Amino acid sequence: MPLSGTNAPTREWIIEGISAYQELLTARQEDVARDLEIYIPPGERLGDLVIEAKGLAKGFGDKLLMEDVEFSLPPGAIVGVIGPNGAGKTTLAKMIVGQEKPDAGTLRKGDTVQLAYVDQSRTLDPEKTVFEIISEGQDEVMLGKVKMNARAYCSRFNLSGADQQKKVSQLSGGERNRVHLARMLKEGANVLLLDEPTNDLDVNTLRALEDALDKFAGCVVVISHDRWFLDRIATHILAFEGESKVTFFDGNFTEYEEWRTQQLGDAATRPHRITYRKLTR
Repeated sequence: MPLSGTNAPTREWIIEGISAYQELLTARQEDVARDLEIYIPPGERLGDLVIEAKGLAKGFGDKLLMEDVEFSLPPGAIVGVIGPNGAGKTTLAKMIVGQEKPDAGTLRKGDTVQLAYVDQSRTLDPEKTVFEIISEGQDEVMLGKVKMNARAYCSRFNLSGADQQKKVSQLSGGERNRVHLARMLKEGANVLLLDEPTNDLDVNTLRALEDALDKFAGCVVVISHDRWFLDRIATHILAFEGESKVTFFDGNFTEYEEWRTQQLGDAATRPHRITYRKLTR
């Protein structure tokens, strides 16, 4: 069901999300780490308030990117953020991490929220090796409370053998993405903010990432153009639809598209250029 504008999240899906989150928290993390190819350690337990927007608005130049945006993320949600390039998806991510400020409305984070942000810049020291970047020069890495051999951890991101001794300057786009993910996902955050995490990933790493996110005991916000990826992992969709409108929907990408087609008919599936409302000050 859509949850946009002034519509409040229903109590039922908040309870369902919290229940799923509690199940993940009670799992033995040693067992989860052993069973998953990519293991994302949980951070501190989340409270009822994760990230909440009320009346959120943000402009860029003379364009109003978003207006009257409202959502409240449950602890166990995986939220797919979709929309054309330039619609405001990355701007929203920057507001969540505090790099940008809203022009109107509020964006609140819970007191227990610990964010890990994997942005599109993939900034890494070009002179360091893959192993140095991921392990910080240590033989073992801590994944939350679980200790793992650093080289074995690198291998889980399909970075094994000679690949670990490559300098960052020698890496392909897909390799850089895997190194960045490996470095950030071991931090022990309870809210992950991932901007296009599937870019240039090989199929094996992509499937391992899907499994890891599905078993992650926290909340995930994923900006992605990969509808198949979002269909497999998303519990909710935050859609930038043009005309400064953002819709929060309870369901995956296909369910969102089906609902949108019911609302708009054939016009929902026609390609169109993103449009903005004029910013008035």
